[in-house]
Amino acid sequence: MNSEPTNPTRVARRWGTSGLAYLTGQSEGRPDFSRCNVLMHAERIAADAPTLLGGRAGLLGLRRRGRVSAGGATRLLATVDGWCAVTLSRPDDVMAVPALVEADTDAVADDHWPVLQRWAASRRSAEVVERTELLDIPAAALGEIAAAPPRIRQIAPPTPASGGLLVADLSSMWAGPLCGQLLARAGATVVKVESRRRPDGTRSGDRAFFDWINGGKLSFCVDFDRDARELRELLDVADVVIEGSRPAALARRRLGPDDLAPRAGRIWLRISGYGDGCGRPAFGDDAAVAGGLVGTDGDGPVFCGDAIADPLSGLEASHAVAESLRRGGGELIDVSMAAVAATYAALPTEPSAQQLPAPPPGSPLPARSAPELGADNDAVRRLVADRRCLSC
Repeated sequence: MNSEPTNPTRVARRWGTSGLAYLTGQSEGRPDFSRCNVLMHAERIAADAPTLLGGRAGLLGLRRRGRVSAGGATRLLATVDGWCAVTLSRPDDVMAVPALVEADTDAVADDHWPVLQRWAASRRSAEVVERTELLDIPAAALGEIAAAPPRIRQIAPPTPASGGLLVADLSSMWAGPLCGQLLARAGATVVKVESRRRPDGTRSGDRAFFDWINGGKLSFCVDFDRDARELRELLDVADVVIEGSRPAALARRRLGPDDLAPRAGRIWLRISGYGDGCGRPAFGDDAAVAGGLVGTDGDGPVFCGDAIADPLSGLEASHAVAESLRRGGGELIDVSMAAVAATYAALPTEPSAQQLPAPPPGSPLPARSAPELGADNDAVRRLVADRRCLSC
């Protein structure tokens, strides 16, 4: 990635008008322009990067909150030797706090964040990360991960793409689904695959965000255990597979990239917090902190944008797929959200305080509604059958 900024005033103005400055900085302080070069580089992949990076915040009416993430689930905590981020977005995360801090449940019942803040303040960042990982709580030490491109491994013979692309999108939340959405916008047929037992968690959140990321895809819902044969048949004929879950979830069902028969040109895209099959959990805000992608403040770091490692990873993943297609595919592409964040964090910073407009992010244009869970099962089965016939 070229690290030379061009026309700093123009770049800073773009950061301001995009809404990303509004989302970065202390809640009662000035908007932060220090990371404006991030947007410039993201726009090299997608012209509407401002909308892709700030769209969720626009839809949900989020704002900057300093060391509390825009979405509210992640906080930056001071440690003995630096800073770390801890995310408590799932009920299980909150329930695990007493075990993390080794305290009675009643002692943290009223408000777990002050307890966590005091606990972290007496420990080194590495110890915080080690303890949270044992309990499957997403956490990261500031800047612990170095910048790195996606890891690529040849898993099948390359072959030029022919006809329309079929994408099996097994991912959830934001990064993977955004990559699938960008491929759909480029003309691919994208099948959003969900488990009946555990559908994409964003379905139960704000529907506008789910529709924005998943509109235009086909919905295929199966039981990953009972209907493993059907899922295998879809993966067998797909040109691109997007996997955003932990690799073990598919591997134990023998549905991973090394379990399927090699198919010339098939691209397997794996997006995770830390790459290389690491089972460590991550969300967009803590992954950004792991890569060092934070704003600046006189007293320490603040969150940059809204879960910014998620949309940046989705953008970078779509770019990696496009590059793989040009090479003929047949590759496993491993994208680490933290490494993506670190790559953008390595860009030059600009002055934080600037006298430029910084309005809130706008909402994306209304999206086509995403289909209800499993609404396209029959259509997907016909699509798979037709593809299987063509390959006979």
